[in-house]
Amino acid sequence: MEHFLAISDLTPDETQDLLDVAVKLKKQHFEGGNGPQFAGKVLGMIFQKPSLRTRVSFDMAMRHMGGDALYLSPNEIGLGKREAISDIARVLSGYVQVLMARVFDHAHVLELAKWSSIPVINGLSDYNHPCQGMADALTIQEKFGKAKGLNVTFVGDGNNVAVSLMHASAQLGWNFTLASPEGYDLTPKAVEVAEKIAAKTGSQFKYLRDPHEAVKGAHVIYTDTWTSMGQEEETAKREKVFPPFQVNAQLVSEADKDVIVMHCLPAHRNHELTDEVADGPHSVIFPQAHNRLHAQKAILARLLGAA
Repeated sequence: MEHFLAISDLTPDETQDLLDVAVKLKKQHFEGGNGPQFAGKVLGMIFQKPSLRTRVSFDMAMRHMGGDALYLSPNEIGLGKREAISDIARVLSGYVQVLMARVFDHAHVLELAKWSSIPVINGLSDYNHPCQGMADALTIQEKFGKAKGLNVTFVGDGNNVAVSLMHASAQLGWNFTLASPEGYDLTPKAVEVAEKIAAKTGSQFKYLRDPHEAVKGAHVIYTDTWTSMGQEEETAKREKVFPPFQVNAQLVSEADKDVIVMHCLPAHRNHELTDEVADGPHSVIFPQAHNRLHAQKAILARLLGAA
């Protein structure tokens, strides 16, 4: 890989390869620790948005494997405002060995990759969240193995997390269903990309309005906050639209008996996801969060030639 900007940029085999590397590195981590494969390497981390999981997991991934990470706050960088993105990319390419950017505008991470002479990782954009998607896929695979034809249902807003989950599902031969209110669907671009992948892997997609219909036979129920960062002015409107899409005990009971419930966090408890479900026997939200560390080690290892 030259960069890691979208799961859809990979082939199905490359997607599975990343998961296999993540499994290997996770096993090493718990059996005495990873080796210093990243010795002498520094990850530059550019943040336009606040972060818990992205910042800590990438920082720890580098430390666990003998490297280091440098946090660059919004005030220090001013991406595209204080300084041109093309200049930032070329400057940082001479200081660090790999970049991760968590941005509002997807065009900004694409611009970084265009001008950078080192690998660039998309840590989140308004279009997609591929690092989260790989951690999600790792979590699902740990539960169900490398089975094809799993039914993955996303309940709520067709947002950036849903896009990467759909693309990961397509790459791995899983069926993907979105249950969303009218006006909160996946972008046509994201759907078109997924369908091209599915033509090779056999994945099937459904786009529904009724969450109860959507979870029938679901092996995975996934939800996310109703209002993402940068959409705060829409909060009041969304609070009126999304309550029927809450993932609660009743909805979970209508899925497969072995269903797992996922959320990328942070969760607004008792809004999109009830406490009863978040802390219940079907929930994997914390193992899912921990898998960010292992999936990102795999991404870094492939980009740095250390896997």
